[in-house]
Amino acid sequence: MNMINTKTLLIGLTILVLAIFCLWSFSSYNTLVTLEETVGAQWGQVENQLQRRSDLIPNLVNTVSGYAAHEREAIQAVADARSKMAGADSIETMAASDQELSGALSRLLAVVENYPDLEADTQFQALQDELAGTENRIAVSRRDYNQSVQAYNTQIKRFPSMIFSAMMGFTSKPYFQASEGADQLPEVNFGGGR
Repeated sequence: MNMINTKTLLIGLTILVLAIFCLWSFSSYNTLVTLEETVGAQWGQVENQLQRRSDLIPNLVNTVSGYAAHEREAIQAVADARSKMAGADSIETMAASDQELSGALSRLLAVVENYPDLEADTQFQALQDELAGTENRIAVSRRDYNQSVQAYNTQIKRFPSMIFSAMMGFTSKPYFQASEGADQLPEVNFGGGR
């Protein structure tokens, strides 16, 4: 009888350990899926805001073109950067394209200072306000995306999740990082502080 009790106890402990492992596996998998979906959703918000800005650019360019037709270089730089942004196929290229577009927009808005009539134009002012609001939304979306990437990447690198995440194909997600020199703010005067 003693040997039967020992075997029963060992079988019971084995089943208990397997049950705990299965529960932990299901829980870990579900956590990783949730975190990965959050990263995807946050990236979608970044893309939404970048698209919003991209949609504002043709109106801004057309308004500026009407007043500053000979400023072709600045206008073309914005159009080219917008095209690159539309063709970006990864987070890294999107970040680089975003930085280029931001720089081109800054240069275009700096050119506007030479045209007081344009600065006073109500359509231009409305577009400028929309663009400023969109830039704020982009910054918030980037921050939220990077926070979700941090939570996800941390989870897949923690022990023992790292073993399970590698087996299930969960890999690190890239951060949306600013390009080199992005910490240098361009000097742009929006007409109020001359």
